[in-house]
Amino acid sequence: MRALAAMLAACLLCGCSMVRFAYENADSYLRWRAGNYLDVHGEAAEELDAAIDAFHDWHRAQALPQYARLAAEAAQRVGDGVAPGDLVWGYDSLTAQARTSLRAAAERIAPVLGKLDAQQIAHIERRLAEDNRRFAREFLRGSEGARRERRAERIVKRLEDWVGRLSEAQVQRVRHYSDRAPLVGALRDRDNRRLQAKLLHLLRSDKKEILKESLVELAVRWDRDRDPAYAAAIESTRRELYDMLLDIDRTLSPEQRARAVAELRRYAADFRQLAERGR
Repeated sequence: MRALAAMLAACLLCGCSMVRFAYENADSYLRWRAGNYLDVHGEAAEELDAAIDAFHDWHRAQALPQYARLAAEAAQRVGDGVAPGDLVWGYDSLTAQARTSLRAAAERIAPVLGKLDAQQIAHIERRLAEDNRRFAREFLRGSEGARRERRAERIVKRLEDWVGRLSEAQVQRVRHYSDRAPLVGALRDRDNRRLQAKLLHLLRSDKKEILKESLVELAVRWDRDRDPAYAAAIESTRRELYDMLLDIDRTLSPEQRARAVAELRRYAADFRQLAERGR
């Protein structure tokens, strides 16, 4: 599910024209991603393929209509001018959808994970270590100033994908946000490792009869037992982000707002068409 979510997020940043192509090839993408972590062959590989197919079918039938609804409502809210409650609605809605999708994914992949041997689990551990090194290269390298600058550049790019070129004042508001909001990379890295350790512990446990239940709980409650310092930093970052987005919304030109609304409406239409294609 995280692989699918990452792919869809990338599509949202690349433009509507990519969504249908990417989603229609999502099963192949998921197989490729799963193959990086799961060293399975023969019957186990067939079982993995079946789990991916089952999740993709579920996602098309259940999740895509929700994405379409959320995109359409977001278009309406952006068109009317964003209020603080709209940002809370968007965050809560996406978080709820993520938990639902992660539950569905965990339920379908658990039987495959429950049959992994020690060597296959060690393979997963090595892949996770590679993920951690990539994360460090992207988010932990350089001075504090360099990391804040890279964060500002990422946000400017994402906003311009939605609304077009930002004004100098809007770019400066993004930089103000990045200067103020906590840098959470190191805390996020530790939290990733915490979740990875829990996953590996579950896979190595002899209590296979409760593996599915435990995996679902870990997937759905990823923020349970989180370091209070990380939770506080996330909350502080969210408040700063909301303030920035509200300020930028108030400065959007009619053309910028129209572009954002049109993009959201196109996504809603694409998601509806993709969902209907699977019926």
